[in-house]
Amino acid sequence: MRSSIIWPLAACAAAVSVLAACGSMSSGKTGMSFFVTSAGPGKGADLGGLAGADKQCQTLAAAAGAGNRTWRAYLSQQPTANVPGVNARDRIGKGPWQNAKGVVVATDVAQLHGANNINQQTALTEAGVGVNGRGDTPNTHDVLTGSQPDGSFIAGNVNSTCGNWTQSGEGSAMVGHHDKTGLDESVPAKSWNSSHMTRGCGQAALVATGGAGLYYCFAAD
Repeated sequence: MRSSIIWPLAACAAAVSVLAACGSMSSGKTGMSFFVTSAGPGKGADLGGLAGADKQCQTLAAAAGAGNRTWRAYLSQQPTANVPGVNARDRIGKGPWQNAKGVVVATDVAQLHGANNINQQTALTEAGVGVNGRGDTPNTHDVLTGSQPDGSFIAGNVNSTCGNWTQSGEGSAMVGHHDKTGLDESVPAKSWNSSHMTRGCGQAALVATGGAGLYYCFAAD
């Protein structure tokens, strides 16, 4: 009698374990966790601050079927009397990150700011479409970041974030080249996140510099 009772109990325990494992697997985050925006909010580098930029990331991701992730814009914020400095690298989670086609662009924050796999073939939009690079018409390889190569904000009396992403006229912002290609073979020319400053903050100025007001989005969860 005792053995006949133990068997059903053992079977139930095994079933519970399997279900728990399945539940754990299903709660894991998979799929796209990195993309270049296919479009900005429409006001040049005025993205509505970090909150507005994050919202655009979330909106674009949701349209592509990835709205269940928590999306953050890879943008730094400079310290002012009213707001603290924010490093782009601290906003995006721990990784790993992969594009819409499942290609891993970086396994963690250290690799992202080192030997990452971001290039014109992997830096895709949320829809899995490539972004024009140098040599294409138009060239839109400038990606807004406002950051130093290590992903931190740029200190000092310089506007490198278009007024913390609220300006669409005069000003400037640091950009990177998603295709890691520039006018020469210098380190900045090949930088994905810290190549040069824009000519202004309006859409026309961003286009004239070689961009379209695009930026990187990462899933932070």
